[in-house]
Amino acid sequence: MKPPNLPLVAAQKTLSLAESQALFSAARQALAMMDLTSLNDDDTEHSIQALCQQATTPFGNVAAMCVYPQFIKTVQAALNTLGLSEQVAIATVVNFPHGLDSINQVEQDIRAAITAGAQEIDLVLPYRQLMAGDSAFALAMVQAAKAVCVEASPEPHLDKPVLNKTQFNKSASLKVIIESGELATAALITQASELAIKGGADFIKTSTGKVAMNATLAAAELMLLAIRDSEQAVGFKAAGGVRTAQDAQQYLQLAARIMGKDWLTPTHFRFGASGLLTQLLHTLDEQPTVPSATGY
Repeated sequence: MKPPNLPLVAAQKTLSLAESQALFSAARQALAMMDLTSLNDDDTEHSIQALCQQATTPFGNVAAMCVYPQFIKTVQAALNTLGLSEQVAIATVVNFPHGLDSINQVEQDIRAAITAGAQEIDLVLPYRQLMAGDSAFALAMVQAAKAVCVEASPEPHLDKPVLNKTQFNKSASLKVIIESGELATAALITQASELAIKGGADFIKTSTGKVAMNATLAAAELMLLAIRDSEQAVGFKAAGGVRTAQDAQQYLQLAARIMGKDWLTPTHFRFGASGLLTQLLHTLDEQPTVPSATGY
């Protein structure tokens, strides 16, 4: 039986001032943690350039842009033009979306992506092999990917101020997508999370966004517990199905409960989304205010 898919339901009632302020705070926090993503079959240079224009907002910048490898250079040029090259990271996907590539192919693709300018690699775990009982292959792929992330990455620009430290580590950041919605049991979700962490993942990520069931709170809880129990400096990324500020708030509350509020930074927590940005900005545009006191 698959883990329950807990629905994320937007609030239907009028929020109190305290609730509105909490939602505003969550929306602002989520924006800074967003990997603004476009992984569509009909993506073009023009559409990716347009997406990059949304990377900076009146409420701050997103954490990263996540695109297919062929658009890394497009994003790099756009961020340079916008003056965001040291504030917004460039992420791409490998072994995506089905997780069927060979280890050799994964190594080649990561090396090429980093050479092109990628600073973060979102790798699909070979989850089908894991489900079939071949955990050794899945672990070997993550370990190989991590090794390439370390060896292929350029040194940080020590002569420049580092505005976003998440993107200027010596090694490219490795986010391992476990495709939690396809894993048949809670035990498999935990096993995949632990395996990715053991292999050297910097983040574990719920989903590709390309299957029927993507991020769920139930899967997120299992993954966050695996991170906590590992005692490793590993982050979490929710992707697919996080569409509103209320959705994001639920994930942030869950992570705060398990990992502590101080853990909730872009270094440890990301949302992979595109439409979510519009909803966050809508919430932020309606900033709650305390009514002024009436004088005599």
